[in-house]
Amino acid sequence: MRNRIWFVFLWISGVYQVIAQNTIEKVVDSLYKEDQFYLAVTYNLFGNRPVDLSQNGFSNGLHLGFMKDMPLNKRRNVALSIGLGYSTNSFYHNLYISQDENQVTTYDIILQSDTYTKNKFSNHIVEMPIEFRWRTSTPEEYKFWRIYTGFKLGYIFGNRVKYRGDLGDIQYNNIKVFEKFQYGLNLSFGYNTWNAYLYYALSPIFSKENQINGESIDMNNIKIGLIFYIL
Repeated sequence: MRNRIWFVFLWISGVYQVIAQNTIEKVVDSLYKEDQFYLAVTYNLFGNRPVDLSQNGFSNGLHLGFMKDMPLNKRRNVALSIGLGYSTNSFYHNLYISQDENQVTTYDIILQSDTYTKNKFSNHIVEMPIEFRWRTSTPEEYKFWRIYTGFKLGYIFGNRVKYRGDLGDIQYNNIKVFEKFQYGLNLSFGYNTWNAYLYYALSPIFSKENQINGESIDMNNIKIGLIFYIL
């Protein structure tokens, strides 16, 4: 009798394992989508800097958002995506920005670094990235190579300029000197968790009417960092 009970138990266990295995296989999502959330940290650089203008300190950026992944082929390793995100960026530099009571802005390059302890501007941007995606993923594989490239649109909805030094403590909020509409090219590539991220702005940081010594400030933003994707 005991042997029969063990036999029935083993038979039921075997049937259960087969059913469980079939269930697992059935729930594999053949219509999967990848990398729909992202988080990036970057080091922010100036491109096309005026003579004598330099960066100091650690200029950084934080970027996060949601991407709508839309596979283009049956294997689903080629896709198009469009998203919505938020970005905050800070830039430490030696460009002194000041405004008078009529909100007229002037710019001067500080050549002596020991005359101030802080000089930066920061911004907050709502972004819309558009990407073409290639990857080696499958419905069962969560570690894969990826190359994503595309275009990013942005709108600066807030900014701050802050100076602390021999001239006192000065701060301006939401001054109208920055180019509100930002756009540029972006590229990310890597394997699994660790992915390099590059962004090159095609738009200037400052509006065209802003000048130093009669010349437009045509600086743009270059971002280098890491990006992390979440399903």
